[in-house]
Amino acid sequence: MTRTVGIYIFDNVEVLDFAGPYEVFTCASRMAAKMAPDAPLPFAVRTIGASRAPVRARAGLVLHPETAFADAGHIDVLVVPGGVVDAELARPEVIAWIAASASRAELTASVCTGALLLAETGMLDGLEATTHWDDLDALRAGWPKVKVADGRRWIDTGRVVTSAGISAGIDMSLHLVARLAGQELAERTAHLMDYDWRRD
Repeated sequence: MTRTVGIYIFDNVEVLDFAGPYEVFTCASRMAAKMAPDAPLPFAVRTIGASRAPVRARAGLVLHPETAFADAGHIDVLVVPGGVVDAELARPEVIAWIAASASRAELTASVCTGALLLAETGMLDGLEATTHWDDLDALRAGWPKVKVADGRRWIDTGRVVTSAGISAGIDMSLHLVARLAGQELAERTAHLMDYDWRRD
């Protein structure tokens, strides 16, 4: 079974917030193809924008979404990265799309301040969640129904997984590979990436 991983990208997205998970899931499929050449790839990854228009990441990198809200299709694993999310929080169509996509997905994950976008949909109400250490107070203040936890690399509540800042998204994504496709594949993926996987 191949799961579709959809990663939302937007103006002022943090580069490693989206690129870290992108690398993990694509490397996992490359490694899986070596381990079992005749088996379906575990993940098909694509970036999604509100439209197909280019967006500019926080550091200035220009990104071209592979697909848009209107034609994104089914998403099994929705990844919402962070960055400067103030403008995204003020776009009802973005919040509505995240909420609708998450309701149909097997699981939804956030990196860094992507948790604020999930919180705005209401899907974090009553759940433990985390974000970048510098944004924990903002998450607490803006969404008091969320059980904000600090000092955690990621928090897996079942259908919703949140991670701390930037590099923690790589650790979380490896955790998701292990959860969805097996521990051995996650470990081999971390090794392929030459990455010292920090497990929560």
